Amino acid sequence: MVSFLDFEKPIQELQGRVAELRETAQSGSIDIGPEVSRLQTKSDRLLRDTYAKLTPWQKTQVARHPERPHFRNYVAGLAEGFMPLAGDRAFADDLAIIGGFARIGGRRVMLIGHEKGDDTASRLKHNFGMAKPEGYRKAIRLMKLADRFGLPVVSLVDTSGAFPGVQAEERGQAEAIARSTETCLELGVPLIAVVVGEGGSGGAVALAAANRVLMFEHAVYSVISPEGCASILWRTAERAPDAAEAMKITALDLRRLGVIDRIVPEPVGGAHRDPGAAIAALATAIGEELDAFDGVSADDVRQARRDKFLAIG
Repeated sequence: MVSFLDFEKPIQELQGRVAELRETAQSGSIDIGPEVSRLQTKSDRLLRDTYAKLTPWQKTQVARHPERPHFRNYVAGLAEGFMPLAGDRAFADDLAIIGGFARIGGRRVMLIGHEKGDDTASRLKHNFGMAKPEGYRKAIRLMKLADRFGLPVVSLVDTSGAFPGVQAEERGQAEAIARSTETCLELGVPLIAVVVGEGGSGGAVALAAANRVLMFEHAVYSVISPEGCASILWRTAERAPDAAEAMKITALDLRRLGVIDRIVPEPVGGAHRDPGAAIAALATAIGEELDAFDGVSADDVRQARRDKFLAIG
C-alpha cells in the first residue's frame, strides 16, 4: 500500500472504499462489480486531476515521499554491472553519496548519486542523503577517474543539502562542495545530472553543474528548503508553502528560467506509485542526452557547459 500525503486524503478515502467493496465482493454473493468499477474510475480521475495542479509545496511533499525511488532503486532498474567504488582516499567512505562504473543502455558510464535510505536503519546509515566533505571528495575522485578514461558521468541528485554538522565544517565542507562543483565544470566528458527527488542548495549543485540538467516532473530544486527560507523571512517554518511558491522550485518554473534543460515525466500520482515506469522514462531520457554528445570533443563539451552556466541569470 502506498503512503498517502496530507493533500491526498480524498483519494485515500475513495481507494479505501474500493478496497472494502472488493473484499465484500469476494466474500459475498451480491454482484457489486459495477459499483467497484465506478468508484475506481472516480478514484483514478481524482488522482489524475490532483496531480495535474499540484502547488509547489505539494510537489515538495511528493519529492520527499519516503517510497519514492532512491539511488539503489535506479541502480537496480537503470544500470547494468554496477561496480561501486568507495572512499575519498583521505578520510573515509561517505555512504550519503554512492558511485561507480556501470552501463546504461549498453554505454559505459560513471554513475554517482545521493542515497537517502528507505527505512530508519538505512536512513541513519546513509545520513539521510546529506553528504559530508568526504562524500564530495569521493565524487571528485570518481569524476576525475571517469575523465581519465573518457567515460560520461551521470549524477542522480536527491538531497535536502550537505550535512551541516560541526565535524563536516571542521573537515572543510564548503571547500569540498566548491571543489566538486569546479570538477563538474572542468570535465572533458559529458556530465548529465538528474534531480530525481529533492535538490537542495550547494549539496545538490556540487553534483549538478552539468552539460544537461534534467528533473523529474514532481522533483524540486532550490537554494534552500522552503522551511529554511520561511524561517529566515518570516521567522516561522509554517509559511513554507508561501516560500515554495515564491522560490520557483518546480521543474516547470526552472525550465522556464533556463536553470534546467529537460523535464522527465512521471507516472500519474508520482514516481512512488510506479517506480518501474519512472525508471524506464529516465533511462530513455539519459540515453537520448548521452547520444547527443557522441563525437563531441572534450574542448567543445567544456565550452558548452561554460556557456550554459554563464547564460543563466
